[in-house]
Amino acid sequence: MKAEVREVYPEELEALLELYTCRHENGVPPATPARSALWESLLEDPRYHILVAERAGRLCASCTLVVVPNLTRNLRPYGLIENVVTRQECRRQGLASACLSRARELAEAAGCYKMMLLTGAKDRGTLDFYKRAGYNSRDKTAFIQWL
Repeated sequence: MKAEVREVYPEELEALLELYTCRHENGVPPATPARSALWESLLEDPRYHILVAERAGRLCASCTLVVVPNLTRNLRPYGLIENVVTRQECRRQGLASACLSRARELAEAAGCYKMMLLTGAKDRGTLDFYKRAGYNSRDKTAFIQWL
């Protein structure tokens, strides 16, 4: 069965948050005014794209693309990829790859000169997945400062 890759719908917040628990979240954040306000601001931001692969009414995979304005590279923005997640039972079916491919299309349409992602994964399968999706770990060195 083929999946539809698209931007998340406003009414899918709960389903998206539940999908995120397949990654590393310990649960769904409670429904609060702050959560609702954040959701609304993300949906209204033309630079913030939450992409989902949906199959038979269920969110199976997702990734987020944020287009970041930039004063270098002839004023071209760059894209950041975050929150790449696929349900365990939906892995190795091309769903996350389809989300990343759609993110690339959106980044190209926005004039981005590059896309970046970080992963904490150490297993060869995940790293090979990102390489097959067109990313490399040779060009840059990533540093993280947790706050």
